[in-house]
Amino acid sequence: MSFSKNLVLVPARMASTRLPDKPMADIAGLPMIVQVMKRAQEADVGPVVVATDSVEVMKAVQSHGGEAVLTRADHPSGSDRIFEAIEKLDPKGEIETIVNVQGDLPTIDRMSIRASLIPLHNKDVALATLATEIVVEEERANPNVVKLVGTPSAENCLRALYFTRATAPYGDGPLYHHIGLYAWRRSALARFVSLPPSALELREKLEQLRALEDGMRIDAALVDTVPLGVDTPADLERARAMLDN
Repeated sequence: MSFSKNLVLVPARMASTRLPDKPMADIAGLPMIVQVMKRAQEADVGPVVVATDSVEVMKAVQSHGGEAVLTRADHPSGSDRIFEAIEKLDPKGEIETIVNVQGDLPTIDRMSIRASLIPLHNKDVALATLATEIVVEEERANPNVVKLVGTPSAENCLRALYFTRATAPYGDGPLYHHIGLYAWRRSALARFVSLPPSALELREKLEQLRALEDGMRIDAALVDTVPLGVDTPADLERARAMLDN
């Protein structure tokens, strides 16, 4: 796969109820959004652009040598935000693959970002994501740990059959924690944002189910670690400790 046809987009919005002004939170001397940008740049899979609704975030990214694009504030999801961004940045349609790295993953491993592109070597895959085997017993029943139910599709890859907050599948065997980082074929992203929210998406509160319900194929590369998502002040302190070290 040619990296010249890839673009990494990092959506960032300022409106967060649990952690106000989250993208600008200081982590090891840098705003969190800049830390995420740097992790994405370290992956070296294509140019990195932050898509934000905030002039403050845009200026912070630019002041640290990054690129940012201003998007509307009323997007219902990060997927809608990155679609607006790619249409602005590449109106001629030269970019074929968009890697969506969430703006609250300051400790994401660069190899995980690279791994997200592996399933797209199969032309039948519309979008790719990541998963890792659950090793902490309490996480098996934790509804905040989203489970990927899948079947092997290639070495270290699963074809997603379902995503759920329930403990699934039933019976002996591994359970897989879904990691919400996506590599989209541009055509799949365009189709996805044109669709209304689906029944199972609304029930499980999992956006990726919209793609599955529409018949899009999602495959996941298996990785070894789960990146820390920063949603609360406690998460922020953990991220600071990790990056300070």
